[in-house]
Amino acid sequence: MLSFTVRMRFEDSDHEAIREHLIALTNGSRLEPGCVSYIAHFVSDDPNTVLIYEQYKDDAALEAHRNTTHFHDHAIGGLYQRMRERHVENLSAVA
Repeated sequence: MLSFTVRMRFEDSDHEAIREHLIALTNGSRLEPGCVSYIAHFVSDDPNTVLIYEQYKDDAALEAHRNTTHFHDHAIGGLYQRMRERHVENLSAVA
C-alpha cells in the first residue's frame, strides 16, 4: 500500500476556489477502485494551507488516479495553478 501527504499553500483570496476543487477531487478520488483513503484538510491554525492524506492499493492505482479526469481538472488544472508551495511526504506504516 502507498501512503503519503501533500501539503500546499495558497493565497487567502483563493480559499473558496480551493475548497471547491478539493471537494470535487475528494469525491472523484474516493470512487476510484484503487483508492483506499483520500482526506483533504485545511490546517486549522493556517487556513491557507491544505493537507491531503492519500492511500492507494499499489503503484498502478496511484497511476490510474493521476490519469483520471477529476485529477486533471481539479489538481493539475485547479490546485496546481493556484498553489504557492507544495511538499509531498511519503509514509511507511509502522504496523
